Amino acid sequence: MKKKTKNNRRKKNNSQKTIKRKRYSIKNAKMISKKNYEKLLQKKKKKKKLTKKENEKLNRALFINYCKCIKNIKYSKKYKKGSEYPICISSVYKKRKLIPPKDIIKKCKRYY
Repeated sequence: MKKKTKNNRRKKNNSQKTIKRKRYSIKNAKMISKKNYEKLLQKKKKKKKLTKKENEKLNRALFINYCKCIKNIKYSKKYKKGSEYPICISSVYKKRKLIPPKDIIKKCKRYY
């Protein structure tokens, strides 16, 4: 019989590469106030300079709105399967004349 040593265990763990990503609830995500959100959106639309912190807050708020939109449309029976992504991109980003970030769909999948 072979003795199990630490080295054998390490080799076994290295060969099994299963990476589990942590999932977060979109309901528990912190959202800025509506007043502050509207103020930042107006500032961005008028192309006034946003500070780094303001820009991060606005991007985070837009992302949360996008993910909530997807979740609502995905589980409603009014829309076809797969139509939630273009609808939400349009309503959250395009209608406000903002450029959506790259790979936003993949990032949003981490939230349930």
